Amino acid sequence: MTPMPESRPYHHGDLRAALLESAERTLREKGVGSLSLRELARETGVSHAAPGRHFKDKQALLDALALAGYDRMAKAMDTAHDPALPLQPRLTALARAYLTFATENAELLALMYARKHDPEATEQMAAGVDRTVGAFERVIADAQRQGEVIEGDPQQLTLFAGAALHGLATMTAGGMLDETAVLAMTDDLVHVLLHGLTPR
Repeated sequence: MTPMPESRPYHHGDLRAALLESAERTLREKGVGSLSLRELARETGVSHAAPGRHFKDKQALLDALALAGYDRMAKAMDTAHDPALPLQPRLTALARAYLTFATENAELLALMYARKHDPEATEQMAAGVDRTVGAFERVIADAQRQGEVIEGDPQQLTLFAGAALHGLATMTAGGMLDETAVLAMTDDLVHVLLHGLTPR
């Protein structure tokens, strides 16, 4: 009878963080289908049961990755956001922060926007969306109160603007557009979104 291999020693000060880091690397390089808790345990150098202390199953791992992504995006947008700026440069700074994150983390962003998640993570996901996409909506709603943006549902207006940004990010991640060029045109994009295509 072949003896069972001994479990490798646990050397990580924060196993959860190490697993998430390894999982994001796998997601980026091989896609979501290649993620498994057993494989992550092997790559991290712990027993195959160790990840179960932090993630009950693969979906829990995916949810944790998505929430970490929302946290990073929110921090990037918080850093870029300056409420003292006039509307157009204020939106441009937020848009540029979003595009930078989206183009550099395309696989993670797709996971963040996936609708499938554990019901237990629903509230956390909603909070993540509010901290990121919600930032645009609050700026637009505030601009409506100031008479700088047309009347209408701010959530719908944010959806329209977000679709334009996400479309550019997707085309950039797919190699159709150059990231530097896209970031350079962000101001023009926001100008068009604010003022439309009709000559004035």
